Amino acid sequence: MSTPDMSPIYIDYLNRLDIDELKMTDAEIIGAIESSLAEQGRGETVIEPRVHLEPGAARGHFNVLRGSIGGAIDSAGVKVVGDFVDNYKINFPSEFGVLLLLNRHNGAPKAILDASGITDMRTGAVTAVGAKYLANKNSKILGHIGARGTAYWNVRLLDSLFDFDEIRVHSRRPESYEPFARRLEQDLGKPVIATTDWQSCVEGADIVVEASRLDAPTPMLRTEWIKPGALVMPYGTMSAVELSLTDIMSKLVVDDWGQCKGGKFGSLRAHVEAGKLSEQTLYAEMGQIVAGLKPGRETETETILFWHRGLSLSDIALGHAMLEKAKRLDIGQRLRFA
Repeated sequence: MSTPDMSPIYIDYLNRLDIDELKMTDAEIIGAIESSLAEQGRGETVIEPRVHLEPGAARGHFNVLRGSIGGAIDSAGVKVVGDFVDNYKINFPSEFGVLLLLNRHNGAPKAILDASGITDMRTGAVTAVGAKYLANKNSKILGHIGARGTAYWNVRLLDSLFDFDEIRVHSRRPESYEPFARRLEQDLGKPVIATTDWQSCVEGADIVVEASRLDAPTPMLRTEWIKPGALVMPYGTMSAVELSLTDIMSKLVVDDWGQCKGGKFGSLRAHVEAGKLSEQTLYAEMGQIVAGLKPGRETETETILFWHRGLSLSDIALGHAMLEKAKRLDIGQRLRFA
């Protein structure tokens, strides 16, 4: 029932085809995420730790992310994303997502967006922004574990910043990592090496990304393979790293400590539980570094770890940037809500 004399409320709607039509550039995606991280570092945001729903019907769960950003974005948002391991068997992506943007002053809905692509893009952009501030500037070798949706944007956006001489990729299934390497070769215009094992992928790499899809915590990435001075960015749902990984790090950085210290999932969950990653050992949140409140990499010899769980702020910021571009290009639909 509508309130008498209430002004009409409309919501903007962008489906997956609309988002594809936007053709967001690498710089636009990275810029949106970098700005949101800076706002987080300045304390202009609100983040609620993600919660999970495990429906029990399949091997998978839903992540529910919530947050609010001030400034030019001036929106609250909730994203629900499903993460289902076996979706490849029915030719579905492992993740589907929906983003709801809301007026943070009165609660009215503002927009609904397909968030599957947003999730992939913003995750890759957080990885890229992390490397921008934490990797050696002359990094030339990338080792990437995992070939799921976010993996493509990790590699693409990292390469846009570093123009790697060598890109190595690997995942558990050859039918996954071979096509992944070929797709990257076509889009990046350079050779991409599909390795047959973890060690040859990550050993000696300047930047290591671990985005694996394990069923249970399993130490697949060995600490001894990490090159001194490297940047390591693990963010798989299940831990694939050894407990000793944090011992060799000069700096431990996360996207949001509130999220990283709680919950049952995450690549460094065991390290939190063992006290190896704590408020005492944590160097900074990424937003503090982007905002200039703490320095990022200070020497070439620092070996640095950046663990990102995924921020609702990133979804809100990229969703906002997409809506602004959609308005300029007259893309999407406007729906009457009330």
